[in-house]
Formats: sequence, C-alpha cells, structure tokens
Amino acid sequence: MSTSEPGPPTAVVIDGYSAGNFYPAAFTAAGTRVIHVQSTAELIPTMAPPDLTAYARNIVCTDETELVALLRPYAPVAVVPGQESAVRLADRISHALDVKSNGTAASAARRDKYEMTEALRRAGVRCADQFKSDDVAAVVKWAESRGTWPVVVKPISSAASDNVVVCAGAEQVRTAAEDILASRDIFGFANTEVLVQGYLSGTEYVVDTVSCDGHRFVCGVWQYEKILLPSGRNIYNRDILLPPGRHPVPALAGYVKEVLAALEVSWGPAHAEIIVTDSGPVLVEIATRFNGQLNPGYQALCLGHDQAELSALAYTDPGAFVGRYGGGTYRKLQSAYTYNTPTELDGEVAAVDQDVVAEINALPSVVAGSVKYRPGDRIRPTTDLLSAAMRIYLTSPDDEQLAADYARARVLKDSVYRLA
Repeated sequence: MSTSEPGPPTAVVIDGYSAGNFYPAAFTAAGTRVIHVQSTAELIPTMAPPDLTAYARNIVCTDETELVALLRPYAPVAVVPGQESAVRLADRISHALDVKSNGTAASAARRDKYEMTEALRRAGVRCADQFKSDDVAAVVKWAESRGTWPVVVKPISSAASDNVVVCAGAEQVRTAAEDILASRDIFGFANTEVLVQGYLSGTEYVVDTVSCDGHRFVCGVWQYEKILLPSGRNIYNRDILLPPGRHPVPALAGYVKEVLAALEVSWGPAHAEIIVTDSGPVLVEIATRFNGQLNPGYQALCLGHDQAELSALAYTDPGAFVGRYGGGTYRKLQSAYTYNTPTELDGEVAAVDQDVVAEINALPSVVAGSVKYRPGDRIRPTTDLLSAAMRIYLTSPDDEQLAADYARARVLKDSVYRLA
C-alpha cells in the first residue's frame, strides 16, 4: 500500500493473544481495518493464540526499524498491545509513528512492577514498600529486616498471578525467590529478578478503565474473592460486580485516576488491581491492556459496554468518546459474577463430560462457560489464574437466581473432567 492510495482507517494490534482477540471486531465495528503484528518468529505457545483470520493482514517482524517502515504507509489511527508483554513495543512503535500514544518516557513503569510502584512514590501516590534483586539472599534479608510478616514475592513482569506467593517466613521467601529465578514468566521470558513487597491487608478490587487523550472512563469495578492456599498462593475464585455508588468504588475510581496520571497513561484500556487497606487504596499492579476476563457479550448485559468497544471508540472517534464517557463512571445494569473454578484434580484428562458442561451452560444466569482442558491434557491443582479448570460468566437481574446458579456451578465444576 502506498500513501497515494486512499484506504479505510487502519488500527494495528501487536501480539493479539488472549483478550486481544476482541480488538478486531471492535475496530471493525468502528469502520476501521485491523492489521496484526506478530513480534516473534513463532507464536507464543503459552498464550491463547490470535485469530489471524480476523485481520486484514498479519505482519511477522522482529526488527523494530523495519516494522515502523512497514506500518508507516498505513497511517494507523492506533497501535495497541494485544497482551501485556507487547506494551513496551506498542509504546515505541506508536511513538515512532507519531500516532495516539502513551509515549515511551514512563513505558518501563507500565510493565516492570518495581518501576511501577516507584513511579507512584515519586508522584506522591500511596503505594507499597518494596525491594527487588537478582540475589535470593538479598531478598530474604530485606524481608527479614522489615520485622513484619507476611510479604509477597513475585516476578517483575509476569501476569495472571504467575508465581505470586504470600510468604509467612524467611524460608518461604527463599523458596519462592529461587523458584522464580529458575523459571520463565507466562510469556516465555526468563525471570532475572525477584520483587518482594510488603503485604497489603484488605479487600482486593479490579478497576477497569479506558482513557482518551487523558479523559478517563471507569468502565467497571469488581471485588475479588480469592482463596489463600497453605502454599501461599492466593488463587482466584469469583469476581463480583459492584454498584458504582457503593463504598469503596468512588475512592477506587479517584485513586486509579491518580495512578494513570503518574504512569502517563493517556490512551487506551487499563486493568488495575487495588487493595483497600486501613490507609486507603493501594495499587497491587496495573496493566495497559484489557481485563484478561473480558467477554463483550457478558459485559454488554451487566454493564452495557465493554473495554474493547470503548477502546476502539476512544482511538477512532475521540470526540464521541469524550462527549459520552469522559470523566464518567459505569452503570451496573444487573448483578454479575465471573467464576474461575479452582480444582484439586490431579492427573490426565480422559474425557470431558459434555452433559455436565451443558448443564452448567443451561443455568439461567450463565452467559458462557469455557472448558480449559481437553482429553490427553494434564490437569493439576489450581495455583494461579491460568490453572483454573473453567471460567464461567454469570449475570442476572435476580440476585437470588444468580447466587443459586453460582452454588450449582460450584457443585458441578469438578464433574466436568474424568481422569484417566
């Protein structure tokens, strides 16, 4: 394509894995052609792959200078990351092309969890105390020197609660740090440092936003319900949609806007995890991409919008976005749970009982239930979000029906899989 040949507006999605798969339909509905960039020679095997049939073109390119040259003729309206590991690359490419961008000055702080918290500290935003090192002994020493337990040990730049451990003592810190340094994150990159932070005591919430030239819209606040295992892994169970006026939603909305400003986020979606402590909201982490549990049909029922649709509007028609959503907060249309079913099953999956799956999906509140394992796969006890056995989206205007369907799904979930 040459610059002399007019064409439809174009959006570029870099590494559109997992929830990034919702970008093509959203941009297409906004009258925008979508091109995919695959930044690695081979697709990343640990992530749900991009549906390349949804794109006008897939560009496989590992050289940034070449990629900028390939994309420039399209004059894209947006260059967005389809998953968290593509955030910094999308920042650099959008900046080089001089399109709507969060820029590169604070890009590291939008991915590196240590730099993220330090950016908040410099901006005077309430944040956790922390330390990082590639030396296990130094990590243990810092944890011991605090004199207060527990602490949280985690990788610097992973996601989905990967290798996040709540540690009650020095030996648990040592083990967790050694495990992290001996492993790769969920995107396949080697962990070269360990982050240890003071434990934030309180209830944890999700705050999802979309920004448009610095105008923020809070598009959903959910309360996390988690289960702390004896191993120190704090696994997901249920996300509960909160009414926008209920405490502490207004405080969370105000706090997340401070966080976005400190991290220089002006454009696109963000997914923040925040704990409300006795001192007020404190950031656990934030990612400038979709909530990994995005499901547009489900969110349309309980919220009337979804992050993909809102993000496409922000990039393609900023005036319309600001006029309709700028500075605003969501409405709750009906109650909703996102249920990531934990399991203690351990073995090879011999079969998936489709009758049980059908019974779950037939529950009045269930919008969708996705099975994560297939015959021949190894299923293990849940330790993080990726190892949950199923994800079930439930929403209803009837709170009693919603609660009853959730209770029934809890009973049925482990009958879905038959082990060899």
